[in-house]
Amino acid sequence: MEVNSVVYVVLFFIALLAIGIVVSRWRMKRAMRQVVLAFREQGATGSRTAKTPDELGLGSKGGMMTGMFKGRDYKQQALGMLIKADIVLVTEEGKLHLSEDKLMASGIDSGASYPRY
Repeated sequence: MEVNSVVYVVLFFIALLAIGIVVSRWRMKRAMRQVVLAFREQGATGSRTAKTPDELGLGSKGGMMTGMFKGRDYKQQALGMLIKADIVLVTEEGKLHLSEDKLMASGIDSGASYPRY
């Protein structure tokens, strides 16, 4: 194998890795917006109106077999990240609600193309 072809193969795999990272980040941002939209549509924007993940449509969506035949669902990861960032708060009963103030301060919501309730 020539040195030139080895360089092309290495560059090809680097490009694939970069594309994978960009697509993964884009899908995570999209999932975060979908999670925020679910909270707003269900009115879960305060501790008194908090909902369970299942009520929000964010519960577990099946097992491994379901995941094999559908694309990866980033909503669970996005929800976990929003909880860690204190943008989604958990009540003592285990219900969830969105903190609009912390969401605005985080910048995640900037440029989003969905309605604010």
